[in-house]
Amino acid sequence: MSTDLLTFTDRGIYCPLGDFYIDPWRPVDRALITHGHADHARPGHRAYLATQAAAPVMRHRLGDIPLDTIRFGETRQIGAVTVSFHPAGHVPGSAQIRIEHKGEVWVASGDYKTENDGFSEPFEPVRCHAFITESTFGLPVFKWTPQAQLAQDINAWWAATITDGRTPLLGAYALGKAQRLLSILDPTIGPILTHGAVENTNEVLRAQGLTLPDTIRVTPDLNPKEHKNALVLATPSAFGTPWARRFGTTSTAFASGWMRLRGVRRRRAADRGFIMSDHADWPALNAAIKETGATRVFVTHGYTSVFSKWLSEQGYDAQIVSTEYEGESLDASETEVEPT
Repeated sequence: MSTDLLTFTDRGIYCPLGDFYIDPWRPVDRALITHGHADHARPGHRAYLATQAAAPVMRHRLGDIPLDTIRFGETRQIGAVTVSFHPAGHVPGSAQIRIEHKGEVWVASGDYKTENDGFSEPFEPVRCHAFITESTFGLPVFKWTPQAQLAQDINAWWAATITDGRTPLLGAYALGKAQRLLSILDPTIGPILTHGAVENTNEVLRAQGLTLPDTIRVTPDLNPKEHKNALVLATPSAFGTPWARRFGTTSTAFASGWMRLRGVRRRRAADRGFIMSDHADWPALNAAIKETGATRVFVTHGYTSVFSKWLSEQGYDAQIVSTEYEGESLDASETEVEPT
């Protein structure tokens, strides 16, 4: 079997036989993009290809880019290889990219999660010889709260916070996680107020047919006292700013895989931490890789050393690949400037 269907360069993951890059972090002539998060979809490329479902958010974030789209499962010949995009379950429109040449198949997964959140397209295992995987949460300690339990916990916290006379302030990424939270919040408790970055993304996703509960954008002239029992959904960067202080006495919470670690919760001074991520946890990473049938595994961002060593011990030909992907951060760049 050839070993160079995809290669790893200082610009990104490169396919020599197709002359394209996957999620490159430096400007290239042709970029195939797995999803719209800023560490994977960057400005400056001469041509983009992404799923139809990812395109609206990419245009919202990157402007009038030269973007071509493809349906999930559709095949396309690019140079000497056949390419197709398959659901990654990470955020709406996110894809794994399958590349085939003369029976050899490689899959670049981008970011992924295997739990069906009821909002993003469910993860689809893709059989291959070589699999490029993230390892954002590639340690056995990382195991997520099931979504049904998560919904119960968050809504109970919202109700209890209101009873205590405080405003619940919940932090999450503007793309993906915020909308997943919206899909499990109980609007009978009270109204949902949203940071501008979250609401801008909500509008894009609603326009492409995704269903979200009613939300109210927080504007400079909004009076919190007029929205009794409200929960505020914001990007983490808004915490501790004048934007957040307008809500008076608050109870703060983060929804993140990092909330699995008590030390992170303490450092963030969060009142609550909900263990939730749009990336795969330890059991899901292992299960997803096994389902591919791949013998070669390339480990990108996250706990690369630990996870690749573990995979090698399980019999895989596992290697670490250096990239500029960021995974999940409590202060990630998934924010937009909002006037205070």
